Amino acid sequence: MSASLPSLVPLLREFSGGATRSAASLARDAGRSPLEVRRGVASLRELGVDLHAVRGKGYRAASPFEMLDQRTICAALAKARKPGEAAIDVSVLDEVDSTNAYLLREAAAGAPSGRAAVAEIQTAGRGRRGRTWYSVPGASLAFSMLWRFPQRLDFLAGLSLAAGVAVVRVLHRIGAREARLKWPNDIVHRHHKLAGILVETQGGQGGPSIAVVGVGINLRLPRAVRDLIDQAVADVASLAPALPGRNHLAAMFLAELARVLEQFAAGGFNALREEWAALHAYQGQAVRVHCAGNENVMGRVTGVAGDGALLVATEAGERRFYSGEISLRAA
Repeated sequence: MSASLPSLVPLLREFSGGATRSAASLARDAGRSPLEVRRGVASLRELGVDLHAVRGKGYRAASPFEMLDQRTICAALAKARKPGEAAIDVSVLDEVDSTNAYLLREAAAGAPSGRAAVAEIQTAGRGRRGRTWYSVPGASLAFSMLWRFPQRLDFLAGLSLAAGVAVVRVLHRIGAREARLKWPNDIVHRHHKLAGILVETQGGQGGPSIAVVGVGINLRLPRAVRDLIDQAVADVASLAPALPGRNHLAAMFLAELARVLEQFAAGGFNALREEWAALHAYQGQAVRVHCAGNENVMGRVTGVAGDGALLVATEAGERRFYSGEISLRAA
């Protein structure tokens, strides 16, 4: 991108209220040149921000949006957390490579459980299997949480599934009642992706261990961004007409994620397995599992094991899958 990233969030903020701003007025207010502003607008568009050119007047956002604000999130978190629950220490970042990478660095420096990060712009957002995660400034949520476990690393099996339960709990609470889980780490609506989870772990086989749980949620997806994504996607705004503001949503998701991580620490994935299975969009469905080595296995989903493995009944008997992609097939 031509513009330097530190200039983008202040520029983004100028458009958040929905006003039309000329390059000249933006440049004057920011002490930059009109050319630098135009380059910044181009960079925001590359990130997926839906900015329109208004002939003779300048630029405006397709619709107003709420910028992330640390004070608002912290105040909402204080109300959302119950007595006795672990504290959440959240940082709101203007720009970062990824919230997961940021917290892994924080973990190396000794940060405790409950350390969280929410970012307006991710320059290197990551999804599962090295895919790019498109996190649109002003129109999505990208956040991560660090948690330390006294148990050894293999205890964390199924953690990404557990995190999905936290996300769906909140989505149902705000009105997106048809949101469901897709093994191993997606949240979907009618098989269109709403959100994704990326868990990264560290630790020895004897314990203790740490996990950074990253979540990306599509709140409002501009058409241009949908066209960049190589799968069917949906956004939360289409499912929940009275969508809370981004800051209150961030607090709700962080509070519920911490709650689930406490449950997981006490009982592993087994503590959440029944709830997860009840929310699985593919439960009991005839599926194709695409595995490493280009193997395709046909069968019917019967559930998940206590370690998060997908259980599929095949002609050769029940099989367990610890990785792979599932899709519906004709029964």
